[in-house]
Amino acid sequence: MKKKKKSFFKKIICFSVIALVGFIAFQFVYPDIAKLKKKNPGKTAFMEYREREWEREGKKYKVNQKWVPYSAISPYLVKAVLIGEDDKFWSHEGFDYEAMQKAIEKDIKAKKFKLGGSTISQQLAKNLYLSPSKNPVRKIREAVLTWRMERTLSKKRLLELYLNVAEWGDRGIFGIEAASRNYYGKPASALGPEEATRLASVLPNPRKFNPLGSQKYVVNRSNLIYNIMVKRGIVVPEYEEISGDTETPEEPLQPLPIEETKPAQ
Repeated sequence: MKKKKKSFFKKIICFSVIALVGFIAFQFVYPDIAKLKKKNPGKTAFMEYREREWEREGKKYKVNQKWVPYSAISPYLVKAVLIGEDDKFWSHEGFDYEAMQKAIEKDIKAKKFKLGGSTISQQLAKNLYLSPSKNPVRKIREAVLTWRMERTLSKKRLLELYLNVAEWGDRGIFGIEAASRNYYGKPASALGPEEATRLASVLPNPRKFNPLGSQKYVVNRSNLIYNIMVKRGIVVPEYEEISGDTETPEEPLQPLPIEETKPAQ
């Protein structure tokens, strides 16, 4: 009888291991990331998640998004988002291990499981294919998808995708073009440095913070991003002229203070 039980449990364990390996292997072939080199994605998994949420809550919101190429996005906005969200974007390979370590240490201290420190590439993987869930299986999928995207798509394309699908408001605003027109009544290409830092400051929690508001967090964070842009010579306050290539990595400064609750972007 005992031998039968041991044999049964061995089969269960063996089956579980095979299933896990198969699941992980599947993530390396699906979805087809290569098509994103030239084709813009339609409705993302995160947009669909929001639509289901609105339906449950009886809200009649709709996804508000307008795709624009990288060249039609203000360099101020690009710089501001990189400084605020992922200052090592041009140099890392999808993961900021130092930021992840600090996030884990913070989680342990707070006795909470949040695992922050996500790069723009990781946030893009969540937006395109996953849900806001923080369970370990979803994190494994995110890691594999991030690894694949970094090896398939150029950094410039990754950034273009992210800026076009990121959530930027509490009423279905997705992407920088819709955000720019909604908040400032102008195309993303016309955003100035102050407007750019305001929009970048709310990304950690775009449904809680409004770039046009006077919330202390938004004011402080946007001022910090702006000051870093001035320090780096991106903005010359008197003339407000941008300098430097937006693809050139900068020497990273200390991470910006980010709101505790940072939902998937």
